[in-house]
Amino acid sequence: MPLTDRQKKIISILRVSQEPVSGSEMSKRLGVSRQIIVQDIRGLKNEGYDILSTPRGYALSTPGSITAVFKVWHKEKDTKKELNLMVDLGARVVDVFIYHRVYGEMHAKLEIQSRKDVDDFCRNIESGMSAPLSSATAGYHYHTIVTKDQETMDMLENTLREHGFLAELTEHEPEGVIGK
Repeated sequence: MPLTDRQKKIISILRVSQEPVSGSEMSKRLGVSRQIIVQDIRGLKNEGYDILSTPRGYALSTPGSITAVFKVWHKEKDTKKELNLMVDLGARVVDVFIYHRVYGEMHAKLEIQSRKDVDDFCRNIESGMSAPLSSATAGYHYHTIVTKDQETMDMLENTLREHGFLAELTEHEPEGVIGK
């Protein structure tokens, strides 16, 4: 099945975007319904394109890397432990985000990939001037994670599970989120 012009434009949009692009944004740009975009994305995935469905929209996976979204929960005192588990396995913690019933979806870019980054982040939080985003949702939050390969991502998932950080998924989770 050959790609349509619209599907080629979707790939082009995703290639140049530095951030995930929502289905609504794509539907506006291309003048079609969001449902058409969802169908086109499904077709592109069937054609072999590695398109990620994240809570913030669609993104092309970076060649040679794997991206996943984890739903996690922990007490504030365990933030450093959680982040160190991730970076010690070579993961890059791209962001943190929450779904708040009143405020909606809230994101913060992190770009944490070393113990020094973790220490800097935790020092800023511990200064008392700010609280972790997850404090607004009783410790529940999501992280977008990038690893070099699927084996590393699987190790990370198992490590988070072993330490009790993975949170229960609900029926309202976005597609593709990893949790308990």
